[in-house]
Amino acid sequence: MDVQYYTYILKSTKDGKYYYGHSKDLTKRLKEHNAGKVRSTKGRRPFVILYSETFTSKSEAYKREMYFKSIEGYNYLRENRII
Repeated sequence: MDVQYYTYILKSTKDGKYYYGHSKDLTKRLKEHNAGKVRSTKGRRPFVILYSETFTSKSEAYKREMYFKSIEGYNYLRENRII
């Protein structure tokens, strides 16, 4: 079985803003965000998974996260009504 990595977009139900990240275990990572264990999201809890994509390598997942954080990626997410 191939190891899977995820690029994900979380939405804060507190302020409606988004958080972009990547992880090997999406369920565990969401729990960490919602438990306040991630400094950058601690004050914006709780979060829900808005969108995710699956990859076979960590580097692919990281590249996709960086794309989402770029202007081109932001436009892609808006055009496809993901955010």
